[in-house]
Order: sequence, then structure tokens, then C-alpha cells
Amino acid sequence: MMLPLVLYDILSELPGNNWSANPAKPRFVLSYKDLPFVTLWVEYSDIPIAMKSIGAKPNKRQDGSDVYTVPVLNDPNTGALITDSLEIASYLEKTYPEKPIFPNNSEPMIRAFDSAYESLTRPPAKSMYARCAEILSPASAKFFIEARSRYAPLPWGVTYDEDWELLEKAHNTAYEWYQKTDGKWVMGDTLSYADIVVACHLLWYKRVLKEDEWARISSWNGGKWAQVLADVEKECKLV
Repeated sequence: MMLPLVLYDILSELPGNNWSANPAKPRFVLSYKDLPFVTLWVEYSDIPIAMKSIGAKPNKRQDGSDVYTVPVLNDPNTGALITDSLEIASYLEKTYPEKPIFPNNSEPMIRAFDSAYESLTRPPAKSMYARCAEILSPASAKFFIEARSRYAPLPWGVTYDEDWELLEKAHNTAYEWYQKTDGKWVMGDTLSYADIVVACHLLWYKRVLKEDEWARISSWNGGKWAQVLADVEKECKLV
């Protein structure tokens, strides 16, 4: 009998907790692949202590120093302990190949897509970070601000209009990518991890932004982004 996998995610003050794009990605993959799993919620400020205590590997910052992050996945069926959303997706694909998320040997291409999409959406993130700090406990908000300000210098929110212009521009580019396929997914008629990456960013926006701000994103490109999120959630049985 298969034991449930354990996903470590970030606690918030939102109903249902889940809000962060990176832990959402393995959640979507696990659900899509019909794998049993449980979520262990960790305070943002407790991530380093909690991840060290279970023996998770740190990621590397741009300056080469160690940083402990979530998501982390513990698979009690194999003993694997995987850090980083993309590496978790790769592990799940190799270990549980049913219902592929890297169809037709597309993992190298989708890794490139993931990097390109992250580069596209990172510049306007300051305003998003300001919203994130509002949904965390005081101790976690302080830790979050200290961690993120390493590469997104404070103050946040002062470039609000500029961030929104950049964000819309980023989505216009992503829309052009989608327009080059024959179906509704990045790979045409086949859902892949590329669509999950996009949907989880959209979920982050929907969860942390104010209602009128999410409505603004939903209106772009003929309603494309609200539709992508709804379609991926439906495929992954998360609605």
C-alpha cells in the first residue's frame, strides 16, 4: 500500500493557507498524478530550522551562500527528500510516470520555459512582495522582508505603477507564446508542467492581491489568465 507523500508548504493568515507559487507547483503535480499526499505547514520564519531538522538540502543564493526554502517533498515510499519545485516535479515524473507532466521527453524544453517565464515575471515582483508581507504573521513577515530584500531592495510598493506596467508587458509576451500553439496549452492539446508553472504564478496573484488587482490581471489578453488558472485547476482536480 502506498504511503502518502509529505509536502512542506508556507503557513499564511489566508483561509486555506496556500498562497505561494513554488509550493503550489508540486501540489498541482501531485494532484494531477493522483498521488496521495499530506501538507505540513511551516511558518516562514521557521523554514531554516524546520528544513535543517528533517535533513533537507539548502538551495544556493546568487552569491553562493546557502538558503533553506520550501517546497520540500518527503516520499516515505522511496526515502527521497527533494528540495525545489522543479526538481520535485522531475522526481515525481521519473518515479511515478503515469499521467506525464513532461510529455514526449519535453523536460529540457520545459526547464528552459520555466527559466524564461521566471525571468519575465521577476522584475515586477516588488509590489507582490509587499502584498505577501501582509498575509504572514508578524515574525514571518519580518523574516520574509529581510530574505526578499536581498535581491528586491526596499522600499517595496513605491514603484507600484511601474511594476504593473512591467507585469502587463510580461503577460503580453507570455500570451504571444500561447498564441503560437494549436491548442489551449503551451504544448497544444497536451497539459504539461509549463502550464502548471504559469497557473501557480496566477494562483499567487489571485491569493495575495486585492480583488480589484486580480480583476485587472483577469482582464488582460481577453481574459486569458483567469481561464488558464481555471483550466489547470480543473485538470489537476483542485476545484
